Amino acid sequence: MPSDDQTTEALPFSDDAARWAAVLARDPAADAAFRYAVRSTGVFCRPTCPARRPLRVNVVFFAGAAEAEAAGFRPCRRCRPNGESPGEAMADRLAAACRLIETSIEAGEGAPELAALAQAAGLSPHHFHRVFKQALGVTPRAYGAAARASRLRQDLPSAASATQACYDAGFGSSGRFYAEAPAALGMTPGAYRNGGAGAEIRFAVGPCSLGEVLVAATEVGVCAILLGDDPDALVRDLERRFANARLIGADGAFETLVAKAVGLVERPAAPVELPLDIRGTAFQRRVWEALRAIPAGQTRSYGEVATGLGVPVAVRAVAGACAANPLAVAIPCHRVVRLGGGLSGYRWGIERKRALLQREADASRGGPPPNP
Repeated sequence: MPSDDQTTEALPFSDDAARWAAVLARDPAADAAFRYAVRSTGVFCRPTCPARRPLRVNVVFFAGAAEAEAAGFRPCRRCRPNGESPGEAMADRLAAACRLIETSIEAGEGAPELAALAQAAGLSPHHFHRVFKQALGVTPRAYGAAARASRLRQDLPSAASATQACYDAGFGSSGRFYAEAPAALGMTPGAYRNGGAGAEIRFAVGPCSLGEVLVAATEVGVCAILLGDDPDALVRDLERRFANARLIGADGAFETLVAKAVGLVERPAAPVELPLDIRGTAFQRRVWEALRAIPAGQTRSYGEVATGLGVPVAVRAVAGACAANPLAVAIPCHRVVRLGGGLSGYRWGIERKRALLQREADASRGGPPPNP
Protein backbone atom coordinates (compact mmCIF):
# COMPACT_ATOMS: atom_id res chain seq x y z
CA MET A 1 0.00 0.00 0.00
CA PRO A 2 1.45 3.41 -0.90
CA SER A 3 2.53 5.80 1.82
CA ASP A 4 0.95 9.18 2.44
CA ASP A 5 3.91 10.83 0.77
CA GLN A 6 3.24 8.93 -2.43
CA THR A 7 -0.34 10.05 -2.61
CA THR A 8 -0.01 13.78 -1.95
CA GLU A 9 1.78 16.65 -3.60
CA ALA A 10 4.89 18.25 -2.13
CA LEU A 11 4.37 20.55 0.83
CA PRO A 12 3.92 24.10 -0.54
CA PHE A 13 6.37 26.89 0.36
CA SER A 14 8.95 24.33 1.51
CA ASP A 15 11.92 26.23 0.03
CA ASP A 16 12.95 29.84 -0.55
CA ALA A 17 12.23 29.68 -4.29
CA ALA A 18 8.62 28.69 -3.62
CA ARG A 19 8.31 31.34 -0.91
CA TRP A 20 9.63 34.08 -3.18
CA ALA A 21 7.24 33.00 -5.94
CA ALA A 22 4.39 33.29 -3.41
CA VAL A 23 5.52 36.82 -2.47
CA LEU A 24 5.60 37.86 -6.13
CA ALA A 25 2.11 36.39 -6.64
CA ARG A 26 0.83 37.69 -3.28
CA ASP A 27 -0.56 34.18 -2.75
CA PRO A 28 -3.17 34.24 0.08
CA ALA A 29 -2.38 30.61 0.95
CA ALA A 30 1.14 31.66 1.94
CA ASP A 31 0.03 33.99 4.74
CA ALA A 32 -0.39 31.07 7.11
CA ALA A 33 2.98 29.55 6.14
CA PHE A 34 5.69 32.18 6.57
CA ARG A 35 6.76 35.84 6.84
CA TYR A 36 9.42 37.68 4.85
CA ALA A 37 11.70 40.52 5.97
CA VAL A 38 13.60 43.17 4.02
CA ARG A 39 17.15 43.81 5.24
CA SER A 40 17.36 47.29 3.71
CA THR A 41 14.28 48.57 5.60
CA GLY A 42 14.31 46.40 8.72
CA VAL A 43 10.62 45.59 8.18
CA PHE A 44 8.90 42.20 7.91
CA CYS A 45 5.64 41.50 6.06
CA ARG A 46 3.02 38.98 5.08
CA PRO A 47 3.43 37.40 1.63
CA THR A 48 0.27 39.24 0.53
CA CYS A 49 1.47 42.68 1.65
CA PRO A 50 0.39 45.31 -0.92
CA ALA A 51 3.61 47.28 -0.45
CA ARG A 52 6.09 47.57 -3.30
CA ARG A 53 8.00 44.32 -3.72
CA PRO A 54 11.62 44.46 -2.54
CA LEU A 55 14.69 43.22 -4.36
CA ARG A 56 15.16 39.49 -3.86
CA VAL A 57 18.71 39.99 -2.61
CA ASN A 58 17.37 41.94 0.38
CA VAL A 59 14.75 39.36 1.40
CA VAL A 60 15.01 36.78 4.16
CA PHE A 61 12.26 34.35 5.19
CA PHE A 62 10.96 33.38 8.64
CA ALA A 63 8.49 30.78 9.85
CA GLY A 64 6.41 33.37 11.69
CA ALA A 65 6.20 36.84 13.21
CA ALA A 66 7.89 35.89 16.48
CA GLU A 67 10.95 34.58 14.65
CA ALA A 68 11.18 37.75 12.54
CA GLU A 69 10.88 40.01 15.59
CA ALA A 70 13.50 37.97 17.44
CA ALA A 71 15.86 38.64 14.52
CA GLY A 72 15.39 42.39 15.02
CA PHE A 73 12.84 43.21 12.32
CA ARG A 74 9.79 45.38 13.02
CA PRO A 75 6.27 44.67 11.68
CA CYS A 76 4.93 46.40 8.59
CA ARG A 77 2.19 48.93 9.35
CA ARG A 78 0.25 48.09 6.17
CA CYS A 79 -0.17 44.31 6.42
CA ARG A 80 0.22 43.94 10.23
CA PRO A 81 2.13 40.64 10.03
CA ASN A 82 2.19 40.16 13.82
CA GLY A 83 -1.57 40.43 14.28
CA GLU A 84 -4.84 39.98 12.47
CA SER A 85 -4.55 40.90 8.81
CA PRO A 86 -7.12 43.12 7.08
CA GLY A 87 -8.30 40.02 5.22
CA GLU A 88 -8.73 38.09 8.45
CA ALA A 89 -10.57 41.01 10.02
CA MET A 90 -12.93 41.11 7.05
CA ALA A 91 -13.39 37.34 7.26
CA ASP A 92 -14.41 37.76 10.91
CA ARG A 93 -17.00 40.38 9.93
CA LEU A 94 -18.43 38.15 7.22
CA ALA A 95 -18.53 35.15 9.57
CA ALA A 96 -20.42 37.29 12.08
CA ALA A 97 -22.86 38.31 9.33
CA CYS A 98 -23.47 34.68 8.45
CA ARG A 99 -24.13 33.86 12.09
CA LEU A 100 -26.54 36.80 12.29
CA ILE A 101 -28.46 35.51 9.27
CA GLU A 102 -28.60 31.97 10.66
CA THR A 103 -29.59 33.12 14.15
CA SER A 104 -32.39 35.30 12.81
CA ILE A 105 -33.78 32.44 10.75
CA GLU A 106 -33.50 30.05 13.70
CA ALA A 107 -35.60 32.54 15.66
CA GLY A 108 -38.24 32.50 12.90
CA GLU A 109 -37.62 36.14 12.02
CA GLY A 110 -36.34 35.66 8.50
CA ALA A 111 -33.02 36.98 7.20
CA PRO A 112 -32.08 40.56 8.17
CA GLU A 113 -32.22 43.25 5.49
CA LEU A 114 -29.01 44.14 3.65
CA ALA A 115 -28.80 47.52 5.40
CA ALA A 116 -28.96 45.89 8.84
CA LEU A 117 -26.27 43.35 7.96
CA ALA A 118 -24.01 46.05 6.55
CA GLN A 119 -24.46 48.24 9.62
CA ALA A 120 -23.56 45.34 11.93
CA ALA A 121 -20.41 44.76 9.87
CA GLY A 122 -19.50 48.46 9.93
CA LEU A 123 -19.63 48.75 6.12
CA SER A 124 -21.77 50.48 3.55
CA PRO A 125 -24.49 48.27 2.02
CA HIS A 126 -22.82 48.36 -1.41
CA HIS A 127 -19.37 47.45 -0.08
CA PHE A 128 -20.77 44.75 2.21
CA HIS A 129 -22.75 43.15 -0.64
CA ARG A 130 -19.66 43.14 -2.87
CA VAL A 131 -17.22 41.61 -0.37
CA PHE A 132 -19.81 39.08 0.88
CA LYS A 133 -20.45 37.77 -2.63
CA GLN A 134 -16.74 37.80 -3.46
CA ALA A 135 -15.88 35.74 -0.36
CA LEU A 136 -18.78 33.28 -0.26
CA GLY A 137 -19.72 33.10 -3.91
CA VAL A 138 -23.36 34.01 -3.17
CA THR A 139 -25.19 37.18 -2.23
CA PRO A 140 -26.40 37.79 1.34
CA ARG A 141 -29.93 37.20 0.09
CA ALA A 142 -28.99 33.84 -1.47
CA TYR A 143 -27.18 32.85 1.73
CA GLY A 144 -30.33 33.63 3.70
CA ALA A 145 -32.43 31.59 1.28
CA ALA A 146 -30.08 28.61 1.73
CA ALA A 147 -30.19 28.96 5.52
CA ARG A 148 -33.98 29.14 5.38
CA ALA A 149 -34.07 26.00 3.21
CA SER A 150 -31.81 24.24 5.71
CA ARG A 151 -34.15 25.18 8.57
CA LEU A 152 -37.08 23.96 6.49
CA ARG A 153 -35.45 20.56 5.86
CA GLN A 154 -34.72 20.26 9.57
CA ASP A 155 -38.22 21.17 10.77
CA LEU A 156 -40.56 19.66 8.19
CA PRO A 157 -40.45 16.02 9.37
CA SER A 158 -41.57 16.91 12.91
CA ALA A 159 -43.67 20.02 12.27
CA ALA A 160 -47.38 20.04 13.09
CA SER A 161 -48.00 21.06 9.48
CA ALA A 162 -46.09 22.17 6.41
CA THR A 163 -47.55 25.65 6.82
CA GLN A 164 -46.22 25.88 10.38
CA ALA A 165 -42.76 24.87 9.17
CA CYS A 166 -43.07 27.52 6.47
CA TYR A 167 -43.51 30.37 8.95
CA ASP A 168 -40.98 28.95 11.41
CA ALA A 169 -38.36 29.01 8.64
CA GLY A 170 -39.03 32.68 7.96
CA PHE A 171 -41.08 32.51 4.78
CA GLY A 172 -43.22 35.64 4.64
CA SER A 173 -46.18 33.94 2.99
CA SER A 174 -47.38 30.45 2.20
CA GLY A 175 -47.49 31.33 -1.51
CA ARG A 176 -43.78 32.12 -1.55
CA PHE A 177 -43.10 29.00 0.50
CA TYR A 178 -44.85 26.64 -1.91
CA ALA A 179 -43.21 28.35 -4.89
CA GLU A 180 -39.66 28.02 -3.54
CA ALA A 181 -39.83 24.81 -1.48
CA PRO A 182 -39.63 22.22 -4.32
CA ALA A 183 -36.33 23.66 -5.54
CA ALA A 184 -34.92 23.62 -2.01
CA LEU A 185 -36.20 20.15 -1.11
CA GLY A 186 -36.16 18.31 -4.43
CA MET A 187 -39.83 17.38 -3.89
CA THR A 188 -43.05 18.87 -2.54
CA PRO A 189 -43.07 20.01 1.11
CA GLY A 190 -45.67 17.38 1.99
CA ALA A 191 -43.62 14.59 0.47
CA TYR A 192 -40.47 15.73 2.29
CA ARG A 193 -42.36 16.02 5.57
CA ASN A 194 -43.47 12.41 5.18
CA GLY A 195 -39.94 11.18 4.68
CA GLY A 196 -40.10 11.44 0.91
CA ALA A 197 -43.52 9.87 0.53
CA GLY A 198 -44.56 10.03 -3.11
CA ALA A 199 -41.05 10.83 -4.32
CA GLU A 200 -39.34 8.39 -6.63
CA ILE A 201 -35.67 7.70 -6.15
CA ARG A 202 -34.03 5.19 -8.42
CA PHE A 203 -31.00 3.35 -7.10
CA ALA A 204 -28.67 0.45 -7.72
CA VAL A 205 -25.68 -1.15 -6.02
CA GLY A 206 -22.77 -2.50 -8.00
CA PRO A 207 -19.30 -3.86 -7.34
CA CYS A 208 -16.13 -1.88 -7.90
CA SER A 209 -12.48 -2.41 -7.05
CA LEU A 210 -12.95 -0.52 -3.75
CA GLY A 211 -15.91 -2.63 -2.58
CA GLU A 212 -19.51 -1.70 -3.36
CA VAL A 213 -20.97 1.53 -4.76
CA LEU A 214 -24.58 2.68 -4.41
CA VAL A 215 -25.88 5.22 -6.92
CA ALA A 216 -29.20 7.02 -6.32
CA ALA A 217 -30.90 9.64 -8.46
CA THR A 218 -33.91 11.93 -8.47
CA GLU A 219 -35.45 13.37 -11.61
CA VAL A 220 -32.85 16.14 -11.43
CA GLY A 221 -29.76 13.94 -11.32
CA VAL A 222 -27.56 11.74 -9.14
CA CYS A 223 -28.11 12.68 -5.49
CA ALA A 224 -25.89 10.06 -3.80
CA ILE A 225 -22.81 7.99 -4.57
CA LEU A 226 -21.98 5.92 -1.49
CA LEU A 227 -19.02 3.57 -1.04
CA GLY A 228 -18.80 0.64 1.36
CA ASP A 229 -18.30 -3.07 1.83
CA ASP A 230 -21.88 -4.18 2.55
CA PRO A 231 -24.56 -3.60 -0.12
CA ASP A 232 -27.34 -4.00 2.45
CA ALA A 233 -25.79 -1.34 4.68
CA LEU A 234 -25.62 1.08 1.76
CA VAL A 235 -29.29 0.50 0.96
CA ARG A 236 -30.24 1.00 4.62
CA ASP A 237 -28.37 4.30 4.56
CA LEU A 238 -30.44 5.39 1.56
CA GLU A 239 -33.66 4.22 3.25
CA ARG A 240 -32.84 6.29 6.34
CA ARG A 241 -32.43 9.38 4.20
CA PHE A 242 -35.82 8.91 2.50
CA ALA A 243 -37.77 6.69 4.86
CA ASN A 244 -41.07 6.85 2.96
CA ALA A 245 -39.89 7.50 -0.58
CA ARG A 246 -40.57 5.06 -3.34
CA LEU A 247 -37.19 3.44 -3.95
CA ILE A 248 -37.05 1.91 -7.38
CA GLY A 249 -34.51 -0.74 -8.35
CA ALA A 250 -32.32 -0.21 -11.38
CA ASP A 251 -33.60 -0.58 -14.89
CA GLY A 252 -31.61 -0.77 -18.08
CA ALA A 253 -31.35 2.99 -18.50
CA PHE A 254 -30.20 3.52 -14.90
CA GLU A 255 -27.41 0.98 -15.29
CA THR A 256 -25.69 3.54 -17.49
CA LEU A 257 -25.43 5.94 -14.54
CA VAL A 258 -24.10 3.16 -12.33
CA ALA A 259 -21.48 2.28 -14.93
CA LYS A 260 -20.37 5.92 -15.08
CA ALA A 261 -20.13 6.10 -11.28
CA VAL A 262 -18.07 2.91 -11.18
CA GLY A 263 -15.89 4.40 -13.90
CA LEU A 264 -15.23 7.42 -11.68
CA VAL A 265 -14.09 5.16 -8.85
CA GLU A 266 -11.77 3.22 -11.14
CA ARG A 267 -10.48 6.36 -12.86
CA PRO A 268 -11.07 9.30 -10.47
CA ALA A 269 -9.01 11.61 -12.68
CA ALA A 270 -11.59 11.29 -15.48
CA PRO A 271 -14.09 14.12 -16.12
CA VAL A 272 -17.43 13.83 -14.30
CA GLU A 273 -20.09 13.13 -16.92
CA LEU A 274 -23.01 12.57 -14.56
CA PRO A 275 -26.01 14.86 -14.07
CA LEU A 276 -25.85 15.81 -10.39
CA ASP A 277 -28.56 16.83 -7.93
CA ILE A 278 -26.36 18.71 -5.46
CA ARG A 279 -28.11 19.88 -2.29
CA GLY A 280 -26.60 21.68 0.64
CA THR A 281 -26.24 25.01 2.35
CA ALA A 282 -24.78 27.94 0.43
CA PHE A 283 -21.42 27.46 2.15
CA GLN A 284 -21.38 23.70 1.53
CA ARG A 285 -22.07 24.23 -2.15
CA ARG A 286 -19.30 26.84 -2.25
CA VAL A 287 -16.86 24.36 -0.70
CA TRP A 288 -17.95 21.55 -3.00
CA GLU A 289 -17.43 23.74 -6.06
CA ALA A 290 -13.93 24.53 -4.77
CA LEU A 291 -13.23 20.81 -4.39
CA ARG A 292 -14.33 20.16 -7.96
CA ALA A 293 -11.81 22.81 -9.07
CA ILE A 294 -8.84 20.95 -7.53
CA PRO A 295 -7.00 19.29 -10.44
CA ALA A 296 -6.80 15.50 -10.38
CA GLY A 297 -3.47 14.36 -9.00
CA GLN A 298 -3.21 17.31 -6.62
CA THR A 299 -4.35 17.92 -3.05
CA ARG A 300 -5.19 20.90 -0.89
CA SER A 301 -5.26 21.31 2.87
CA TYR A 302 -8.45 22.34 4.63
CA GLY A 303 -6.79 25.68 5.38
CA GLU A 304 -5.88 26.24 1.75
CA VAL A 305 -9.47 25.59 0.69
CA ALA A 306 -10.76 28.01 3.32
CA THR A 307 -8.23 30.66 2.28
CA GLY A 308 -9.14 30.18 -1.37
CA LEU A 309 -12.77 30.87 -0.46
CA GLY A 310 -11.75 34.11 1.23
CA VAL A 311 -12.58 32.85 4.73
CA PRO A 312 -9.28 31.59 6.20
CA VAL A 313 -10.84 31.21 9.66
CA ALA A 314 -13.41 28.69 8.37
CA VAL A 315 -11.17 25.60 8.42
CA ARG A 316 -13.59 23.62 10.62
CA ALA A 317 -16.53 24.59 8.43
CA VAL A 318 -14.64 23.37 5.35
CA ALA A 319 -13.92 20.06 7.07
CA GLY A 320 -17.61 19.77 7.98
CA ALA A 321 -18.66 20.40 4.38
CA CYS A 322 -16.26 17.68 3.21
CA ALA A 323 -17.73 15.24 5.73
CA ALA A 324 -21.27 16.08 4.58
CA ASN A 325 -20.51 15.40 0.91
CA PRO A 326 -22.94 12.69 -0.36
CA LEU A 327 -21.34 12.30 -3.79
CA ALA A 328 -18.14 10.29 -3.45
CA VAL A 329 -15.54 10.99 -6.16
CA ALA A 330 -17.96 13.15 -8.19
CA ILE A 331 -17.27 15.84 -5.57
CA PRO A 332 -13.62 14.94 -4.82
CA CYS A 333 -13.37 15.49 -1.07
CA HIS A 334 -10.64 12.82 -1.13
CA ARG A 335 -8.32 15.53 -2.51
CA VAL A 336 -8.41 17.46 0.79
CA VAL A 337 -5.71 16.49 3.28
CA ARG A 338 -4.17 17.71 6.50
CA LEU A 339 -1.67 20.57 6.50
CA GLY A 340 1.59 18.88 5.59
CA GLY A 341 -0.03 16.28 3.34
CA GLY A 342 -1.12 13.64 5.85
CA LEU A 343 -4.33 11.78 5.17
CA SER A 344 -7.22 12.71 7.44
CA GLY A 345 -10.68 11.29 8.00
CA TYR A 346 -12.70 10.19 5.00
CA ARG A 347 -16.37 9.30 5.15
CA TRP A 348 -15.81 6.10 3.17
CA GLY A 349 -12.55 5.04 4.83
CA ILE A 350 -8.92 6.15 4.80
CA GLU A 351 -7.81 3.21 2.63
CA ARG A 352 -10.28 4.19 -0.09
CA LYS A 353 -9.02 7.77 0.09
CA ARG A 354 -5.46 6.53 -0.21
CA ALA A 355 -6.36 4.36 -3.20
CA LEU A 356 -8.19 7.17 -5.01
CA LEU A 357 -5.26 9.54 -4.56
CA GLN A 358 -2.82 6.90 -5.73
CA ARG A 359 -4.89 6.28 -8.86
CA GLU A 360 -4.90 9.98 -9.65
CA ALA A 361 -1.15 10.18 -9.07
CA ASP A 362 -0.61 7.20 -11.38
CA ALA A 363 -2.81 8.78 -14.06
CA SER A 364 -0.87 12.05 -13.88
CA ARG A 365 2.32 10.07 -14.49
CA GLY A 366 0.74 8.12 -17.34
CA GLY A 367 0.49 4.87 -15.39
CA PRO A 368 -2.03 2.11 -16.18
CA PRO A 369 -5.55 2.24 -14.69
CA PRO A 370 -6.39 -0.27 -11.94
CA ASN A 371 -8.00 -3.58 -12.76
CA PRO A 372 -11.66 -3.49 -11.67
